[in-house]
Amino acid sequence: MTGAAVLVAVALTACGSVIKPQQADGGTAPAEMAALDRDRHVSTLAKSPGRRLPGAVVSARSDAAERPPFTMASLDPDPEPVLRQPVVPQQAAPSGRAVTQLVSFDTAPFPFEGTVPNRGPFLDAESGARKGHRTARGGVLWQDQTFGDDRVLLHIPAGFDPRRQAVMVVFFHGHGATLERDVRDRQRVAEQITASGANAVLVAPQFAYDARDSSAGKFWTERGFRNFLDEAGRKLASLRNDTGSARVFARMPVVLVAYSGGFVPAAWSLKDMGADSRMRGVLLLDALYGEEEKFATWIGTARSAFFVSAYTRYTQRHNANLKSMLAARGIASGTELGDSLSRGGVSFLATGSDAVHQDYVTQAWTEFPIKDVLARLPELYVRDPDTVASITPRSRRRERSADADPR
Repeated sequence: MTGAAVLVAVALTACGSVIKPQQADGGTAPAEMAALDRDRHVSTLAKSPGRRLPGAVVSARSDAAERPPFTMASLDPDPEPVLRQPVVPQQAAPSGRAVTQLVSFDTAPFPFEGTVPNRGPFLDAESGARKGHRTARGGVLWQDQTFGDDRVLLHIPAGFDPRRQAVMVVFFHGHGATLERDVRDRQRVAEQITASGANAVLVAPQFAYDARDSSAGKFWTERGFRNFLDEAGRKLASLRNDTGSARVFARMPVVLVAYSGGFVPAAWSLKDMGADSRMRGVLLLDALYGEEEKFATWIGTARSAFFVSAYTRYTQRHNANLKSMLAARGIASGTELGDSLSRGGVSFLATGSDAVHQDYVTQAWTEFPIKDVLARLPELYVRDPDTVASITPRSRRRERSADADPR
């Protein structure tokens, strides 16, 4: 194995939480999740811009333009399946109150019984009645343990107004992740959207459950991602108890954020969307481990959208490759993040040695990078300051950094 391949394997191993998975009866119930914002936060503007890391150049916003900051499974057929928490029927969002909830989707990436492009059937291993997927590492990930979770994390901040200009943030997690433990609690994605003050909602599907795998599932298929966005619009409207807003969500611009191993479904989703003007932008958080051609093709056809790739040494080579591909096609790129992303553009942000891959969703070129990017879209309606919650940095528990032995 080459040195570069070792770096990729180590970083992808570290992109999930090192905390042991919660038991099915030890997680947070959806009803408790609905109180996430109003119980955890105080209604005050987030004033701290976050700590900048050396290596990434970020233009400061002017005062005039500044917005309120607002296992691997073995072949053993005996392991018990991972049981998911029961899905609670969707509840309407009371006016002015935030809602964060896990909801089942028919169009979620998994379960998936189709074909992997250019490879063959996704479920290509059997043991008795069990079906599984053989990985590139030679192991098997079983469907009932890893690829059976059809839930999606939805978040609507307090004060969200579908009548105003808004965006739908779609977040793709990395390896070894669950929606509750990692996306919601450790990486604080919903909190970042709330704290940005932007008129935005979150849609985050579960991919491989707590496993080292980047499979895209239904997003490999034609219209897979488009169908998912359509259902997301309906489910968000239902969550608000406002079916009329489904039409608004169906047209809402999309900002796609992918972390680490989420690069595969991100690349195929962009291929599915093509030049669709609904794609407002893409943010890769140390996620460019491959698929450069698909990203380059999308960038070339979506000239009005923004593309930001922030990276550590683990994805440096792939970022350099994509930059060269774009230059060969006459597409300019920069190494700075300007005060506004409204006009589109391509930016590659190299972060210094202080950046830790495992923490990258909360600490990249700045603290809370998703919040920072949303704050650089000034055309978005800013919610009532009384509904913008602060976000307080937590002390980091780095049980295993990206440099650690993955074993």
